[in-house]
Amino acid sequence: MSTEDPAFEPTGRLVRPYVITGGREIPSEREFSVTTLITAADDASDRWVVSPESRSVLELCMGGYLSVVEIAGYLNLPLGIVRGLLAELAENGMILTRAPVPSAERVPRQLLEDVLHGLRARFA
Repeated sequence: MSTEDPAFEPTGRLVRPYVITGGREIPSEREFSVTTLITAADDASDRWVVSPESRSVLELCMGGYLSVVEIAGYLNLPLGIVRGLLAELAENGMILTRAPVPSAERVPRQLLEDVLHGLRARFA
């Protein structure tokens, strides 16, 4: 099938995922969950001897923290591949990770009503 054939449309990546990760084992979700926050280390730009995909991750994370799933979305790469790239960058000290911000605890409704009544009594 030639590329001049109008029915021919490339649908997949030209580079296989194991090539992108260098054959590395993909880390577990516990190491890099989808909500783990990633940023580039301050001196990461001084050490640009990385693959083009890893460089793209670093460029994305230079401006602040992004979650693993956001990085995968921006780069249009599978989560497993992004986790592999992040593991390599973390081993080389090129990124910093932070646990996601925990969900806020729910406050009992009665406490909120008591505060509301107290405010109304004081300022009404």
